[in-house]
Order: sequence, then C-alpha cells, then structure tokens
Amino acid sequence: MTAPHQFFLIDDNPHDQLLAMEAFAELCPDCSLTVASDGQQALTLLRAAEILPDVILLDVNMPRMNGFEVLQALKDDVRLRLIPVVMLSTSAARDDITSAYTLCASSYLVKAQDFGGFLEQIESFLEYWRRCALAART
Repeated sequence: MTAPHQFFLIDDNPHDQLLAMEAFAELCPDCSLTVASDGQQALTLLRAAEILPDVILLDVNMPRMNGFEVLQALKDDVRLRLIPVVMLSTSAARDDITSAYTLCASSYLVKAQDFGGFLEQIESFLEYWRRCALAART
C-alpha cells in the first residue's frame, strides 16, 4: 500500500486556504494538506519536517516574504530543492510567470475566481501529479 500524497500550501489568504482545504477534502480525501500562512512559517515547518511533501503549492503575493523569495529559499536548500513547486496565484502578469520559471518553479497556475473553477483546477492538478507519481514508480 502506498502512502497518501503529501501536499503543502503556502498562502496568506485565509479564504484561499479554506477553498484549498475544501477542494482537497472533496477530491483527494486520502491526501494530506499542510498549510502555512507565510513564507517564514513554511520554511520553518519544511526544514523541521521528517517527511517532505510531494508538491508545494505557493502563492506569489504574500507579505513579509513573497512567493519568489520563498521559491528561491527552497531552491537554495539542498534538502528542499527537488520538491516540485507549483505557483498558485491570482497574478497572470507575464513578469511573475517568467520570474517563477526562472527560479525553477515546476508549474504556474492562475487561480480561478469561483469555487467551481478552482475545484476543476485542483482536480486537474491532482490528476497530473498522480500520473507523475505513477510514472516515477514504473
């Protein structure tokens, strides 16, 4: 039996956190979703974690430490650098997208405005990562 997928969300918006928790609970009840409200908290939790997440979902626009700074810190950390990072943001700005990929983000998703659209995005995201995990095991 395989372990449940471990996901880690870094997002300062309580509403977006709740939407993500509801989406994961509905679409992947056997998945584990850890939530951090800012970059510093996330890095502290990740550096202390015994089991690292399969994927990190990272918001771009956050106070104190923005998503690009968090992404850079993740990529600079030998233990954390290989965790796939999906930027999940309301920003569709070309500069943000370019910055994310320059810093080696695995993907960039612009958040849907409504829960139905967000649910579809998370469903597609989960299906993609399930396929990636399956391919890695074969």
